[in-house]
Amino acid sequence: MIVLGYNGFTRGAELFGRLYGSTGVGRNLLVGHDAAAAVVIDGELVAAVEEERLSRVKKTSDFPAQAIEWCLEAAGVTFDQVDVVAFPWRFSPAVAEEMIAEISGADMPVTAKFDALRRAGEAYTGMFSREAVHGDFVERTGHRLDPNKLALVPHHLAHLMCGAYLAGRTDAAFVVSDGRAETLSSVMGELRGGVVRLFDECTVPLSSSLGVAYGRITRYLGFVPNNDEYKVMGLAAYGPPPQHNPLLERVVRLHENGSYTISIPQDVPAYFALFDSLFGGDSEKREEFGFRVEVAGMAQHMVEAVTAHQLRTLTAASGLDNLLFEGGLALNCVANTKMLERSSFTRMDVSFGASDPGVAIGAAVYTAGLRNRPADAATTPYLGPSYSENQVLDALGEHEDRVEWQQEADATALAHRTAELLADRNVVGWFQGRAEFGPRALGNRSILANPAFPDIKDIINLRVKRREPFRPFAPVVLESEAPRVFEMGKKTSSPYMTFVFPVREEYRERIPGACHVDGTARIQTVEERQNPALAELLRVFSARTDVPCLLNTSFNVAGEPIVCSPRDALECFLATEIDYLVLDRFVVTKKGALP
Repeated sequence: MIVLGYNGFTRGAELFGRLYGSTGVGRNLLVGHDAAAAVVIDGELVAAVEEERLSRVKKTSDFPAQAIEWCLEAAGVTFDQVDVVAFPWRFSPAVAEEMIAEISGADMPVTAKFDALRRAGEAYTGMFSREAVHGDFVERTGHRLDPNKLALVPHHLAHLMCGAYLAGRTDAAFVVSDGRAETLSSVMGELRGGVVRLFDECTVPLSSSLGVAYGRITRYLGFVPNNDEYKVMGLAAYGPPPQHNPLLERVVRLHENGSYTISIPQDVPAYFALFDSLFGGDSEKREEFGFRVEVAGMAQHMVEAVTAHQLRTLTAASGLDNLLFEGGLALNCVANTKMLERSSFTRMDVSFGASDPGVAIGAAVYTAGLRNRPADAATTPYLGPSYSENQVLDALGEHEDRVEWQQEADATALAHRTAELLADRNVVGWFQGRAEFGPRALGNRSILANPAFPDIKDIINLRVKRREPFRPFAPVVLESEAPRVFEMGKKTSSPYMTFVFPVREEYRERIPGACHVDGTARIQTVEERQNPALAELLRVFSARTDVPCLLNTSFNVAGEPIVCSPRDALECFLATEIDYLVLDRFVVTKKGALP
């Protein structure tokens, strides 16, 4: 059975921009962001890529035409061979009725209700309905899809199935929490033998979305909501935990059944006024670093308190030892670690597709049947495009007036040459194999550096990434070495940068570039089986320098997608102060650069 999963709407940006003002700073507040495609064949995930990597439009919500075309080609199948097309949103007539009822029962003037119903109706008929989804697919692909072959999968179920598949299909309790699904923002339950049981009493409506609340605070602090929440998480570490939190005192109400209510106005001026009242802020104070740190700390504390509340209920309702956490909130790696360590769960999995790119995978997995996952199916994030030596040489040839290169004899020679470069204060672009899937660079499209230099974070932030100086970088370390350097707690590995761990005291001065201000690090562990090239580099580098890890950040600059092709890598290399580019087996330098 061949299943194509995808996420994205041709008209999403246009409709949400016109109907709901999702433009400018709010451009990502729409349905379908992080468009992507995936192909599952006989229960095995064989290809997946985000549309942004190919279109070069960050977080695009557009129909993923290029991603679909690449996935089918990589899988070696045609449209005609696809048995089912799976889409991770199900705005059924029943959901539409629920939307109408919610608007009709809202506390607002009648004229405002009519306006809300008009906008919801246009969005439903223009992009959400089965007919609109089917028409969008046919128009953008030119393929006459049998309507019976289109499977609409509820959004939260798609999130869950992505995590369950990548965790290896084990029985687990689960939490899915994000900005929004069709009408809900969070669900809990358990997965046993491939069968999902929702704890209906624990569901949280869209109106009380924790992800939306965090996003509104993100906007209040001057960042882009549904994009820059990780900046707020990073800022929170610069201050102590709040002694009291007005968000928990006046905005959040926790209920005995594990659900919660969050009361924040939808209108931007209204919630700015509320936050100014809660935090003692104004337009000038919002620009102050100390004020931002204080508010970020309260926002982070709110997330940790609410998710801990959910886990207490989940633990009492399910006797399972494993926990799956998926959805956009699962990218809050600081909260993830505390969720695990403060709970009775012995294992917690957060996948590399936890946020909305992963729902393309999850929709395909659900439709293919989770139980059909082969027991020996590889769990790897490296699901995207790779490029031949000839393609690399073609890209180098296009830039031969600005770069020069040397080809290393084999993988071992390449690792030794790269380790030699990284032993000094060099920043290296590292481009190998298939592109990784998801929002994190996991060692195939990465910028690497030596964390032994205290100023290396400033060098990368200012000279390369062009981003805020308070932003930390993640260390990548061999899985076998990680417990020696980091306090791993219940975890034995963290291959997807989805957990944060304290750096052991004896290593903080040895790897200052890898330590956040609070002495923690969001690590990526690597093993030979999953990424042999990166594992070899780490071994050689550590043997040469006695430094146990490397800094790993995404190969891009602020505001752009992670590079995908050799051409993307060369353009980023030439536009920044990256010192060297390791492109497949070629070590590339800029002409005229000092040795």
